[in-house]
Amino acid sequence: MWKSLVGDDEEQGESLLGEDSGGLCSLSPTQRIYGFAACLIAGLACMLLSMIVFAKPIKFALLFTFGNVLAVGSTAFLLGPAQQLGMMFDTARVFATAIYIGCVVIALICALLIHDKLLTIIAIIIEIGALIWYSLSYIPFALGMTFRSMSFKVQKILSQP
Repeated sequence: MWKSLVGDDEEQGESLLGEDSGGLCSLSPTQRIYGFAACLIAGLACMLLSMIVFAKPIKFALLFTFGNVLAVGSTAFLLGPAQQLGMMFDTARVFATAIYIGCVVIALICALLIHDKLLTIIAIIIEIGALIWYSLSYIPFALGMTFRSMSFKVQKILSQP
């Protein structure tokens, strides 16, 4: 089972983890899984620790945003950075990716350069929404169902006398 999941260490072919390194990557499949787990756990820990400093929005924004980036970037260990970037900028999720990256940058600008607590909190709230939208873009039909449901509700409200 393990070998079918990660492939054989000597084998340079395609495995279920989507690795086709062709000898370019020096990480073994086991090391990739450990890297993924470590990066994901570190990201989740940063997000949880950010709740401790919630009263200080600038520190909260830095920890929370760093945790988000670590958690989202952890899948690059499994897929490889090139395939991860290819999936992020696929036509199905290019807008979600761009908005998420933009929100991360705006949150960091508000926290590091502007030092405005209210703007930082607003930027973090928008970042969370963008992260949810970005995450939903990986679930088949999730965004389409969400938008259809919302447009149906709006049409229903508008059609009422």
